[in-house]
Amino acid sequence: MSEARQGIVFVLSAPSGAGKSTLVARLRQEFPEIAYSVSYTTRAPRGQEQDGTDYHFVSRERFLAMREAGEFAEWAEVHGNFYGTAKGPVLDLLAQGRDVLFDIDVQGAAQLRKAFPAAVLVFILPPSLAELERRLRGRGTDAAEVIAKRLANARAEVAAAADFDYLVVNDDLERACDELRAVYLAGRLRPAQRPGLLKSLLAQWEAHG
Repeated sequence: MSEARQGIVFVLSAPSGAGKSTLVARLRQEFPEIAYSVSYTTRAPRGQEQDGTDYHFVSRERFLAMREAGEFAEWAEVHGNFYGTAKGPVLDLLAQGRDVLFDIDVQGAAQLRKAFPAAVLVFILPPSLAELERRLRGRGTDAAEVIAKRLANARAEVAAAADFDYLVVNDDLERACDELRAVYLAGRLRPAQRPGLLKSLLAQWEAHG
């Protein structure tokens, strides 16, 4: 049975400290065939982050040049730094039937919705403001003023979650992973992703009739 599957754009967003990175890692571990979109950013690497794996770390000048050349499917300025996704590699992967996972901010998600209307958007929520603050302070990587800024920005980010397709509350990691897996698998099963399946079955009726 012929089934030329079309890839999906799977977008995850969350305020800093909601645990999105852990959920992304678990999803990629379970579904290694998912292509991961590595964003460009002008911020400095944190901890063990590696160039080309976690982000493409570039200068502000290079980022702006790429933006002016129209190379980004989405871009945004967050916490004083620029982030963006090069659209060429994404289009190539989708054409190959590969799913593409995006780990981006709410501004980028909104732009991706315009660029790829069939994208599946998921917002990861913290269980409470108090827990979000505890997680941010527990990382030990940000200064107090940075944490305060992230908490202030989180309110607007959570408000933007109303525009997403699905909400996952990360209060229990295993349950959050189960919910995220369910959303991903449901997205893969939409008729638009499997046009070859329907065409093949209908052709059988025509041949039989």
